[in-house]
Amino acid sequence: MNRKGEVYQHSQLAGIISEIEYGYSFQYDEQFLKTGTAISFSLPLQKEPYKSNKLFPFFEGLLPEGWTLNIYLSVLKIDEDDKFGLLLATCQDCIGAVSIKEIK
Repeated sequence: MNRKGEVYQHSQLAGIISEIEYGYSFQYDEQFLKTGTAISFSLPLQKEPYKSNKLFPFFEGLLPEGWTLNIYLSVLKIDEDDKFGLLLATCQDCIGAVSIKEIK
């Protein structure tokens, strides 16, 4: 499953989030490091990739909840445990400054 998504902040490419062998990775784009601001206090700007065995709390916080989540799960046929799949499928037009576009 090596799925990936481009992470945008105000329409500027901020970095790439990836599903890796043992969890997840997020790495800021080199150009964004020069001109952008951190997408989250929990993910300050740094050149090295962030790695975690579970989805980063910031990205999990972008996911739909409640009845909206149930509708997405039903319509998109996504398993409720597939948070990364849900992130890629539903966060192209999130509320706030950050959006995610799946890399196919």
